[in-house]
Amino acid sequence: MRERLLAAEKVKAIDWRNGALHLLDQRVLPFEETWLAYDSAAGVAEAIRSMVVRGAPAIGISAAYGLVLGARARRAAGGDWLAALEADFRVLADSRPTAVNLFWALNRMRERLDRLKPGEDPLVALEAEAVAIHLSDREANLTMAQLGMELIRKHQGNPQALLTHCNTGALATGGFGTALGVIRAAWLDGLVERVYADETRPWLQGARLTAWELAGEGVAVSLNADAAAAHLMKTAGITWVIVGADRITANGDVANKIGTYQLAVNAMHHGVRFMVVAPSSTIDMALESGDDIPIEERDGRELLELGGRRIAAEVEVVNPVFDVTPADLIDAIVTEKGVVERPDAAKMAQLMCRKRLH
Repeated sequence: MRERLLAAEKVKAIDWRNGALHLLDQRVLPFEETWLAYDSAAGVAEAIRSMVVRGAPAIGISAAYGLVLGARARRAAGGDWLAALEADFRVLADSRPTAVNLFWALNRMRERLDRLKPGEDPLVALEAEAVAIHLSDREANLTMAQLGMELIRKHQGNPQALLTHCNTGALATGGFGTALGVIRAAWLDGLVERVYADETRPWLQGARLTAWELAGEGVAVSLNADAAAAHLMKTAGITWVIVGADRITANGDVANKIGTYQLAVNAMHHGVRFMVVAPSSTIDMALESGDDIPIEERDGRELLELGGRRIAAEVEVVNPVFDVTPADLIDAIVTEKGVVERPDAAKMAQLMCRKRLH
Protein backbone atom coordinates (compact mmCIF):
# COMPACT_ATOMS: atom_id res chain seq x y z
CA MET A 1 0.00 0.00 0.00
CA ARG A 2 2.86 2.40 0.73
CA GLU A 3 4.13 2.14 -2.85
CA ARG A 4 0.61 2.61 -4.26
CA LEU A 5 0.07 5.72 -2.16
CA LEU A 6 3.44 7.11 -3.23
CA ALA A 7 2.57 6.50 -6.87
CA ALA A 8 -0.78 8.25 -6.43
CA GLU A 9 0.65 11.36 -4.73
CA LYS A 10 -0.35 14.53 -6.58
CA VAL A 11 -0.68 17.32 -4.01
CA LYS A 12 1.67 19.00 -1.59
CA ALA A 13 1.25 22.20 0.39
CA ILE A 14 4.68 22.77 1.99
CA ASP A 15 8.01 23.07 0.21
CA TRP A 16 11.33 24.00 1.82
CA ARG A 17 13.77 25.08 -0.86
CA ASN A 18 16.49 27.63 -1.52
CA GLY A 19 16.48 28.71 2.11
CA ALA A 20 12.84 29.77 2.15
CA LEU A 21 9.50 28.23 3.10
CA HIS A 22 7.04 27.99 0.22
CA LEU A 23 3.37 27.47 1.07
CA LEU A 24 0.48 26.74 -1.28
CA ASP A 25 -2.07 29.46 -0.48
CA GLN A 26 -5.11 27.47 0.60
CA ARG A 27 -7.31 30.56 0.81
CA VAL A 28 -7.62 30.76 -2.97
CA LEU A 29 -8.00 27.08 -3.81
CA PRO A 30 -9.49 25.51 -5.88
CA PHE A 31 -9.57 28.45 -8.30
CA GLU A 32 -5.89 29.39 -8.09
CA GLU A 33 -2.76 27.41 -7.24
CA THR A 34 -0.58 30.17 -5.82
CA TRP A 35 2.65 29.57 -3.92
CA LEU A 36 3.86 32.16 -1.41
CA ALA A 37 7.45 32.36 -0.14
CA TYR A 38 8.38 33.25 3.46
CA ASP A 39 11.77 34.26 4.84
CA SER A 40 10.90 35.25 8.43
CA ALA A 41 9.33 33.72 11.52
CA ALA A 42 6.82 36.57 11.71
CA GLY A 43 5.78 35.95 8.13
CA VAL A 44 5.22 32.25 8.80
CA ALA A 45 3.21 33.07 11.94
CA GLU A 46 0.96 35.36 9.90
CA ALA A 47 0.55 32.64 7.26
CA ILE A 48 -0.67 30.29 9.98
CA ARG A 49 -2.96 32.89 11.54
CA SER A 50 -4.48 33.96 8.21
CA MET A 51 -5.06 30.36 7.03
CA VAL A 52 -2.59 30.35 4.15
CA VAL A 53 -1.58 27.05 5.72
CA ARG A 54 -3.97 25.08 7.95
CA GLY A 55 -4.36 21.61 9.36
CA ALA A 56 -2.68 20.68 12.64
CA PRO A 57 0.29 18.73 11.23
CA ALA A 58 0.96 21.31 8.50
CA ILE A 59 0.88 24.11 11.06
CA GLY A 60 3.48 22.33 13.19
CA ILE A 61 5.75 21.67 10.23
CA SER A 62 5.48 25.28 9.04
CA ALA A 63 6.27 26.59 12.53
CA ALA A 64 9.42 24.43 12.66
CA TYR A 65 10.63 25.93 9.39
CA GLY A 66 9.64 29.37 10.71
CA LEU A 67 12.03 28.85 13.63
CA VAL A 68 14.84 28.08 11.19
CA LEU A 69 14.15 31.36 9.40
CA GLY A 70 14.02 33.23 12.70
CA ALA A 71 17.28 31.71 13.92
CA ARG A 72 19.02 32.65 10.69
CA ALA A 73 17.92 36.29 10.97
CA ARG A 74 18.71 36.55 14.69
CA ARG A 75 22.19 35.08 14.27
CA ALA A 76 22.96 37.39 11.36
CA ALA A 77 21.93 40.37 13.50
CA GLY A 78 24.59 39.47 16.10
CA GLY A 79 24.45 39.82 19.86
CA ASP A 80 22.71 37.26 22.07
CA TRP A 81 20.74 35.77 19.22
CA LEU A 82 19.47 32.79 21.22
CA ALA A 83 17.79 35.15 23.69
CA ALA A 84 16.38 37.18 20.82
CA LEU A 85 15.01 33.97 19.25
CA GLU A 86 12.56 33.68 22.15
CA ALA A 87 10.46 36.36 20.46
CA ASP A 88 10.11 34.11 17.41
CA PHE A 89 9.09 31.16 19.59
CA ARG A 90 6.37 33.35 21.10
CA VAL A 91 5.03 34.81 17.86
CA LEU A 92 4.75 31.35 16.30
CA ALA A 93 3.17 29.84 19.43
CA ASP A 94 0.57 32.61 19.50
CA SER A 95 -0.53 32.09 15.90
CA ARG A 96 -3.21 29.41 16.61
CA PRO A 97 -4.13 28.15 20.11
CA THR A 98 -5.92 24.81 19.62
CA ALA A 99 -3.68 22.61 17.43
CA VAL A 100 -1.18 20.96 19.77
CA ASN A 101 1.10 19.95 16.87
CA LEU A 102 2.21 23.58 16.73
CA PHE A 103 3.54 23.49 20.30
CA TRP A 104 4.91 19.96 19.87
CA ALA A 105 6.99 21.05 16.87
CA LEU A 106 8.26 24.19 18.62
CA ASN A 107 9.23 22.10 21.66
CA ARG A 108 11.18 19.73 19.42
CA MET A 109 13.05 22.66 17.93
CA ARG A 110 13.83 24.02 21.40
CA GLU A 111 15.03 20.61 22.57
CA ARG A 112 17.31 20.38 19.54
CA LEU A 113 18.92 23.67 20.53
CA ASP A 114 19.40 22.31 24.04
CA ARG A 115 21.21 19.25 22.64
CA LEU A 116 23.77 21.18 20.59
CA LYS A 117 27.25 19.75 20.87
CA PRO A 118 30.37 21.93 21.17
CA GLY A 119 31.25 23.29 17.76
CA GLU A 120 27.97 22.17 16.15
CA ASP A 121 26.38 24.70 13.78
CA PRO A 122 22.96 25.55 15.31
CA LEU A 123 21.46 26.64 12.00
CA VAL A 124 22.35 23.36 10.33
CA ALA A 125 20.98 21.44 13.31
CA LEU A 126 17.70 23.36 13.35
CA GLU A 127 17.16 22.96 9.63
CA ALA A 128 17.82 19.23 9.85
CA GLU A 129 15.33 18.96 12.72
CA ALA A 130 12.62 20.81 10.79
CA VAL A 131 13.15 18.58 7.75
CA ALA A 132 12.98 15.53 10.01
CA ILE A 133 9.66 16.71 11.46
CA HIS A 134 8.33 17.14 7.92
CA LEU A 135 9.47 13.75 6.64
CA SER A 136 8.38 11.98 9.81
CA ASP A 137 4.85 13.29 9.37
CA ARG A 138 4.69 11.96 5.81
CA GLU A 139 5.83 8.53 6.96
CA ALA A 140 3.35 8.56 9.84
CA ASN A 141 0.55 9.30 7.39
CA LEU A 142 1.51 6.32 5.24
CA THR A 143 1.43 4.06 8.29
CA MET A 144 -1.93 5.42 9.44
CA ALA A 145 -3.38 4.99 5.96
CA GLN A 146 -2.56 1.28 6.08
CA LEU A 147 -3.89 0.81 9.62
CA GLY A 148 -7.12 2.69 8.96
CA MET A 149 -7.73 0.84 5.72
CA GLU A 150 -7.28 -2.49 7.50
CA LEU A 151 -9.78 -1.40 10.15
CA ILE A 152 -12.37 -0.61 7.48
CA ARG A 153 -11.77 -3.99 5.85
CA LYS A 154 -12.01 -5.77 9.22
CA HIS A 155 -15.49 -4.45 9.95
CA GLN A 156 -16.91 -4.56 6.43
CA GLY A 157 -15.09 -5.73 3.35
CA ASN A 158 -17.58 -4.65 0.68
CA PRO A 159 -17.29 -1.30 -1.12
CA GLN A 160 -19.00 1.24 1.11
CA ALA A 161 -19.83 4.91 1.60
CA LEU A 162 -17.70 7.07 3.88
CA LEU A 163 -18.25 10.58 5.22
CA THR A 164 -15.55 13.06 6.16
CA HIS A 165 -15.41 16.59 7.58
CA CYS A 166 -13.05 19.51 6.93
CA ASN A 167 -9.78 18.79 5.09
CA THR A 168 -7.32 16.20 6.37
CA GLY A 169 -5.42 15.47 3.18
CA ALA A 170 -2.03 16.35 1.76
CA LEU A 171 -2.97 20.03 2.10
CA ALA A 172 -3.29 19.70 5.89
CA THR A 173 -0.19 17.60 6.55
CA GLY A 174 3.33 16.86 5.43
CA GLY A 175 1.87 14.66 2.68
CA PHE A 176 -0.88 12.10 1.90
CA GLY A 177 -3.11 13.06 4.80
CA THR A 178 -4.51 11.64 8.03
CA ALA A 179 -8.23 10.84 7.66
CA LEU A 180 -8.03 11.49 3.93
CA GLY A 181 -4.96 9.26 3.74
CA VAL A 182 -7.05 6.41 5.14
CA ILE A 183 -9.81 7.17 2.65
CA ARG A 184 -7.29 7.22 -0.21
CA ALA A 185 -5.87 3.86 0.83
CA ALA A 186 -9.35 2.34 1.18
CA TRP A 187 -10.27 3.64 -2.28
CA LEU A 188 -7.14 2.14 -3.82
CA ASP A 189 -7.97 -1.17 -2.11
CA GLY A 190 -11.48 -1.24 -3.57
CA LEU A 191 -13.23 -0.70 -0.24
CA VAL A 192 -14.94 2.59 -1.11
CA GLU A 193 -17.92 3.17 -3.35
CA ARG A 194 -18.34 6.89 -2.58
CA VAL A 195 -17.02 9.58 -0.24
CA TYR A 196 -19.36 12.24 1.11
CA ALA A 197 -17.54 15.48 1.97
CA ASP A 198 -19.13 17.98 4.35
CA GLU A 199 -18.73 21.52 2.99
CA THR A 200 -17.35 22.59 6.43
CA ARG A 201 -18.54 26.10 7.17
CA PRO A 202 -17.44 28.83 7.44
CA TRP A 203 -14.11 28.38 5.60
CA LEU A 204 -15.50 25.64 3.33
CA GLN A 205 -12.44 23.42 3.62
CA GLY A 206 -14.51 20.43 2.51
CA ALA A 207 -15.96 22.19 -0.52
CA ARG A 208 -12.77 23.95 -1.62
CA LEU A 209 -10.04 21.55 -0.52
CA THR A 210 -11.22 18.00 0.22
CA ALA A 211 -13.47 17.78 -2.83
CA TRP A 212 -10.65 19.21 -4.96
CA GLU A 213 -8.09 16.71 -3.66
CA LEU A 214 -10.36 13.67 -4.06
CA ALA A 215 -11.74 14.65 -7.47
CA GLY A 216 -8.20 15.26 -8.71
CA GLU A 217 -7.32 11.66 -7.84
CA GLY A 218 -10.41 10.16 -9.44
CA VAL A 219 -12.10 9.26 -6.14
CA ALA A 220 -15.91 9.21 -6.32
CA VAL A 221 -16.86 12.17 -4.10
CA SER A 222 -20.12 14.00 -3.43
CA LEU A 223 -20.23 17.36 -1.69
CA ASN A 224 -22.98 17.98 0.86
CA ALA A 225 -24.08 20.75 3.19
CA ASP A 226 -22.98 20.16 6.78
CA ALA A 227 -26.63 20.00 7.86
CA ALA A 228 -27.28 17.09 5.47
CA ALA A 229 -24.95 14.66 7.30
CA ALA A 230 -27.58 13.00 9.53
CA HIS A 231 -29.92 12.57 6.56
CA LEU A 232 -27.13 10.92 4.57
CA MET A 233 -26.28 8.57 7.45
CA LYS A 234 -29.92 7.47 7.39
CA THR A 235 -30.35 7.16 3.62
CA ALA A 236 -26.97 6.77 1.85
CA GLY A 237 -25.60 3.63 3.50
CA ILE A 238 -22.68 5.41 5.18
CA THR A 239 -20.67 2.96 7.32
CA TRP A 240 -17.87 5.20 8.64
CA VAL A 241 -17.35 8.84 9.54
CA ILE A 242 -13.59 9.46 9.30
CA VAL A 243 -12.09 12.71 10.62
CA GLY A 244 -8.79 14.15 11.78
CA ALA A 245 -7.92 15.93 15.03
CA ASP A 246 -6.23 19.08 16.27
CA ARG A 247 -5.75 17.81 19.82
CA ILE A 248 -6.47 14.54 21.64
CA THR A 249 -6.39 14.48 25.43
CA ALA A 250 -5.24 11.78 27.85
CA ASN A 251 -8.72 10.25 28.12
CA GLY A 252 -9.29 10.10 24.35
CA ASP A 253 -11.45 13.21 23.93
CA VAL A 254 -10.85 14.84 20.53
CA ALA A 255 -10.83 18.48 19.47
CA ASN A 256 -11.47 18.88 15.76
CA LYS A 257 -13.10 21.27 13.31
CA ILE A 258 -16.44 22.65 14.50
CA GLY A 259 -19.23 20.26 13.52
CA THR A 260 -17.31 17.09 14.41
CA TYR A 261 -19.10 16.62 17.74
CA GLN A 262 -22.55 16.62 16.16
CA LEU A 263 -21.32 14.15 13.53
CA ALA A 264 -20.28 11.76 16.29
CA VAL A 265 -23.64 12.07 18.04
CA ASN A 266 -25.48 11.42 14.78
CA ALA A 267 -23.17 8.53 13.93
CA MET A 268 -23.91 6.78 17.21
CA HIS A 269 -27.66 7.22 16.68
CA HIS A 270 -27.48 5.72 13.18
CA GLY A 271 -25.06 2.89 13.99
CA VAL A 272 -22.29 4.44 11.88
CA ARG A 273 -18.71 3.87 13.07
CA PHE A 274 -16.59 6.89 13.94
CA MET A 275 -12.83 6.96 13.27
CA VAL A 276 -10.31 9.66 14.24
CA VAL A 277 -6.97 9.63 12.42
CA ALA A 278 -4.06 11.69 13.77
CA PRO A 279 -0.33 11.34 14.47
CA SER A 280 0.79 10.80 18.06
CA SER A 281 2.09 14.40 18.08
CA THR A 282 -1.59 15.42 18.24
CA ILE A 283 -2.03 13.61 21.58
CA ASP A 284 -1.60 15.91 24.57
CA MET A 285 -1.17 13.70 27.64
CA ALA A 286 -0.79 16.81 29.80
CA LEU A 287 -4.51 17.52 29.43
CA GLU A 288 -6.81 15.19 31.32
CA SER A 289 -9.90 15.71 29.19
CA GLY A 290 -11.40 17.78 26.42
CA ASP A 291 -12.68 20.29 28.97
CA ASP A 292 -9.07 21.51 29.28
CA ILE A 293 -8.56 22.26 25.57
CA PRO A 294 -8.46 25.96 24.59
CA ILE A 295 -11.00 26.49 21.81
CA GLU A 296 -10.12 29.14 19.25
CA GLU A 297 -12.84 31.63 18.36
CA ARG A 298 -12.21 33.58 15.18
CA ASP A 299 -13.46 36.86 13.75
CA GLY A 300 -17.23 37.01 13.37
CA ARG A 301 -16.84 38.37 9.84
CA GLU A 302 -16.17 34.79 8.75
CA LEU A 303 -19.90 34.17 9.31
CA LEU A 304 -21.24 37.60 8.45
CA GLU A 305 -19.53 37.84 5.07
CA LEU A 306 -18.95 35.71 2.01
CA GLY A 307 -16.17 36.70 -0.36
CA GLY A 308 -15.95 40.04 1.41
CA ARG A 309 -19.67 40.77 0.88
CA ARG A 310 -21.99 40.92 3.86
CA ILE A 311 -24.70 38.24 3.77
CA ALA A 312 -26.06 38.29 7.34
CA ALA A 313 -28.16 40.59 9.48
CA GLU A 314 -26.62 42.96 12.02
CA VAL A 315 -26.30 40.53 14.92
CA GLU A 316 -23.70 39.28 17.37
CA VAL A 317 -21.67 36.30 16.22
CA VAL A 318 -20.43 33.18 17.97
CA ASN A 319 -17.65 31.62 15.88
CA PRO A 320 -15.83 28.79 17.66
CA VAL A 321 -13.81 26.92 15.04
CA PHE A 322 -13.31 23.69 16.99
CA ASP A 323 -15.44 21.49 19.22
CA VAL A 324 -14.68 18.52 21.48
CA THR A 325 -15.96 15.00 20.78
CA PRO A 326 -16.07 12.85 23.94
CA ALA A 327 -14.14 9.59 23.82
CA ASP A 328 -17.26 7.51 24.41
CA LEU A 329 -18.57 8.53 20.96
CA ILE A 330 -15.40 7.35 19.18
CA ASP A 331 -14.98 3.83 17.82
CA ALA A 332 -11.28 4.09 16.97
CA ILE A 333 -8.33 6.46 17.13
CA VAL A 334 -5.73 5.59 14.49
CA THR A 335 -2.12 6.78 14.96
CA GLU A 336 1.25 5.74 13.56
CA LYS A 337 1.80 3.89 16.86
CA GLY A 338 -1.28 1.74 16.40
CA VAL A 339 -5.05 1.72 16.76
CA VAL A 340 -7.04 2.35 19.93
CA GLU A 341 -10.59 1.03 19.75
CA ARG A 342 -13.12 2.49 22.21
CA PRO A 343 -10.50 4.85 23.69
CA ASP A 344 -10.16 5.63 27.37
CA ALA A 345 -7.39 6.93 29.64
CA ALA A 346 -5.78 3.52 30.21
CA LYS A 347 -5.71 2.66 26.50
CA MET A 348 -4.32 6.08 25.56
CA ALA A 349 -1.52 5.75 28.12
CA GLN A 350 -0.68 2.31 26.78
CA LEU A 351 -0.60 3.64 23.21
CA MET A 352 1.84 6.41 24.07
CA CYS A 353 4.28 3.88 25.51
CA ARG A 354 4.57 2.13 22.14
CA LYS A 355 7.16 2.83 19.50
CA ARG A 356 6.15 4.04 16.06
CA LEU A 357 5.21 1.18 13.74
CA HIS A 358 7.21 2.49 10.76
